[in-house]
Amino acid sequence: MNSSRFVVDQNHLEQCETQTLPTIEAADLSEGEVLLKVDSAAFTANNITYAALGKRFKYWDFFPAEAPWGQIPVWGFADVSASRHPEISVGSRVYGYLPMASQLLVLPGRVSQSSFVDTSAHRTHLALAYNQYVFTATDPAYQPQYEALQMLLRPLLLTSFLLDDFLAENAFFSADQIILTSASSKTALGLAFMLQHQRSQRGQPLTITALTSSSNCAFVESLGYYDKVVSYDAIDSLDANQLSVSVDFAGNGQVLADIHQHFADNLRFSSLVGAAHWDQRGGDKQLPGPAAEVFFAPGYWETRGKELGNAELMQRFARLWAPLVGSVAKWMKVNEVRGEQAIAKAYLDTLKGNISPEQGTIMRF
Repeated sequence: MNSSRFVVDQNHLEQCETQTLPTIEAADLSEGEVLLKVDSAAFTANNITYAALGKRFKYWDFFPAEAPWGQIPVWGFADVSASRHPEISVGSRVYGYLPMASQLLVLPGRVSQSSFVDTSAHRTHLALAYNQYVFTATDPAYQPQYEALQMLLRPLLLTSFLLDDFLAENAFFSADQIILTSASSKTALGLAFMLQHQRSQRGQPLTITALTSSSNCAFVESLGYYDKVVSYDAIDSLDANQLSVSVDFAGNGQVLADIHQHFADNLRFSSLVGAAHWDQRGGDKQLPGPAAEVFFAPGYWETRGKELGNAELMQRFARLWAPLVGSVAKWMKVNEVRGEQAIAKAYLDTLKGNISPEQGTIMRF
């Protein structure tokens, strides 16, 4: 029998294929190793960001493939199909960072009742947040009926939460407007919801402004998460004198340049988060206003975890997770795909930006 994995060309993301590999059997495991059977995972524009920034942030290193191929990491669920670790039982279900493949061999360390960390040699230099696997049996937030929403939202909303915390810790850089590009993306929507949800208790009358494509304006407006929704071709309609912060989820160099040139010194801070428009990256490096700064969520989590403690950080996230999931569940449509051709089509549709913002894609392996 054979296993399979979906790979893309690291330098030409539109090139992809499914590769067949020998199946790993229980007898192949060394002492301490565990074999995971990948069940399902979410695929969103966030995963395109992993690919677009794969070399810069070492996303290709998690699940290596022979060059020029790379495996895009995804968040999902897997089951323990074989184990040579005394504390991990066959049949255990876990949530975490997975390859787009049918199997994953891990070397668990730091095993507790709630989780373990993959300590495989090729992952030791990578962010801890991506190497941890949570047992569903002891995860207080886990609900079987909401697995799809957990896969689709949890990693994105953690980034939204950390961005919200970062902005609040910096007093929003004394701005009175927050501009979110690629405003229909799930991470942007999560941040907009959190900013709005906490606005009254923070006592800051921040204007939450969406920048999105004209085709998505109606959808974004319908959610009520933003105070103002503007299409990319109408940036010049914004008040250039309003002190603003830009949070760029799009990675579109021209849009970023338009924002900087429009607001100039009235742009108090410029944050780069994602690369939804992966094929339009770049642009003028000498932009007016502040230099754009990359926000790396795992690094910020580690910093805040040391300051507050991971338990407190997770409690703060949980207080926002419940109301946001309740809101998103009202409008998100989950689409499940299975099989080599369907997975390739879903990947390419996401890469080309052809997935509607209210759709959530779940891939089953």
